[in-house]
Amino acid sequence: MDFKGKVVVVTGSGRGIGRSIAGMYAANGANVVVADRDFRGAQETARFIKEGGGEALALLVDVSKPEDVVKLMEKTAERYGRLDILVNNAGFGCWKSPYDLTVEEWDGVINTNLRGTFLCSREGAKIMRKSGGGSIVNIASTRAIMSEPNSESYAASKGGILALTHALAVSLGPDRIRVNAISPGWIETGDYGKLREIDHIQHPAGRVGRPDDIARACLFLTADENSFITGANLVIDGGMTRKMIYEP
Repeated sequence: MDFKGKVVVVTGSGRGIGRSIAGMYAANGANVVVADRDFRGAQETARFIKEGGGEALALLVDVSKPEDVVKLMEKTAERYGRLDILVNNAGFGCWKSPYDLTVEEWDGVINTNLRGTFLCSREGAKIMRKSGGGSIVNIASTRAIMSEPNSESYAASKGGILALTHALAVSLGPDRIRVNAISPGWIETGDYGKLREIDHIQHPAGRVGRPDDIARACLFLTADENSFITGANLVIDGGMTRKMIYEP
């Protein structure tokens, strides 16, 4: 899978999974636009990429704001002349009882996670179709299909991303733009060494996930060799959603 010279935008790439995705594309030869509403984090990711010999552009972007998204794509086109791959990773959650969750808190999650994914996809696709197509990956979550208490806004946003993914795959297909989703399970972005044994062994895969597990999947889905894959949702959760769990 060769990404040399490809232009990649990764939202929410100032830290965590997004930083790993951006770094892995850069390590495989891509020019990466690091977009995040935490500009210091975006700069740190871009610095990390450049220190490794890669090319990166850090931009301050709040994907819930349409004007920010338009500027993101305009600056990408100005700098690199094209857009080949978009990874919609930006998102956050609000863990609060549905009895207490405010409309403003609900809207904040939906507007960033779901509306932001749509806005970035729409504006990114406008550039992609001019150069013959491209590939979009939307980062959803296993919480789109299963839940813990007090996760309503996050679950709704991620479920919406799955529906949006297959709708966009059909709508953008004629422009040779593929759209897929990845639903991560437990991906540890903190100190992996502090995890307990039970954290690992409860997974059928025998371990908790790492950000690079998601980054490698992004490369797989966006590789030219895999052009027959579109409208798919790749669950990467160590097998947890296939495991029956009953209280003893």
